[in-house]
Amino acid sequence: MPITAVYAAILALLLVVLSIRVIMVRRRALVAVGDGADPALARAIRAQANLTEYAPLALLLLLLLELNGAGTLWVHVLGAMLLAGRLLHAWGISQADEDFRFRVTGMTLTFLVLIGTAIGILVRAI
Repeated sequence: MPITAVYAAILALLLVVLSIRVIMVRRRALVAVGDGADPALARAIRAQANLTEYAPLALLLLLLLELNGAGTLWVHVLGAMLLAGRLLHAWGISQADEDFRFRVTGMTLTFLVLIGTAIGILVRAI
């Protein structure tokens, strides 16, 4: 089984947690569609959406890198960076009294994974 599958499974569980959080905040705010101008709901929605925006491509690139012969250590390092980045970002954006260091660190780690996997794939292709 590819190593990437482990990170995909963990990120899927994170998505479920974030989705349940959106549902709970929606119920509390009595908002069925949109964010109803509720700041807590807007943050919950963005935490969930941001994961769905970045994780699929990062996981695909990680899998392609792995299938093209990247070493186990590199795949784990990049997978752990992706997981840490997504967790930090989700935590940071979810806080009403936000400490931007969590979001910035989370996005930096995610961007490093996207860049690292893309370059790794291109280097192997050349």
